[in-house]
Amino acid sequence: MERLFGKTFNLLGAMMDYRSERNKVITSNIANIDTPDYRPFDYVFKQELKKNPAGRIPLARTDEKHFPNAADEISRNDFTRVVSGDKVDLDGEMTHLAENHLMFNLTAELLARKFKGIRNVLTEAK
Repeated sequence: MERLFGKTFNLLGAMMDYRSERNKVITSNIANIDTPDYRPFDYVFKQELKKNPAGRIPLARTDEKHFPNAADEISRNDFTRVVSGDKVDLDGEMTHLAENHLMFNLTAELLARKFKGIRNVLTEAK
């Protein structure tokens, strides 16, 4: 299957899962804005959180012509829910929700273009 679809499909599928789960976490934060003692959460990469708790992820260039693939296989196990603050900030959560929505749509569009490319190859091969 990987020869037909490549690693891109697995990566895009995992990113859509991530965006979907993050959407659930953000909307839960918004829904609990008036709940006493509720602490907001976020959904992040586990390995990056462990490597760099300050939130800065350094990029390393391995070749002058390209950047390496950050992860060949990403799954739901690579993400975790973490407390993101002391109190829910409605403006911040709405910003996160809008960003997450745009990134989900971008990922869906990229996946659709991959399928369109495969369809084109198959129809041209007839």
